[in-house]
Amino acid sequence: MGSDDLTQLTLGVDRDSEVLADVLDENDPAVTRIISTLVPRAQAPGRPVGLCGQRPSDDPASAAFLVHLGTDSISVAPDSFAAVKQHVAAAEERR
Repeated sequence: MGSDDLTQLTLGVDRDSEVLADVLDENDPAVTRIISTLVPRAQAPGRPVGLCGQRPSDDPASAAFLVHLGTDSISVAPDSFAAVKQHVAAAEERR
């Protein structure tokens, strides 16, 4: 699942709604809490967990958050790959 899809489902907001655009926030605490809960629960029986979407592509703190949780893979937009790779490497060193 992508971070934007998870955000829409969690917040009940359509990303195409101009009326609710200001409510759609991938950094909303509810979204972060769900990711924090889902990653370890999914990994417990040995399943790998990955996340794709715009959030880790645009937000270095998001990539670091996913590394901190032990997320197995992060899929990002091609134009942000090099920067995200650097952010992930730095976060892994701090881990």
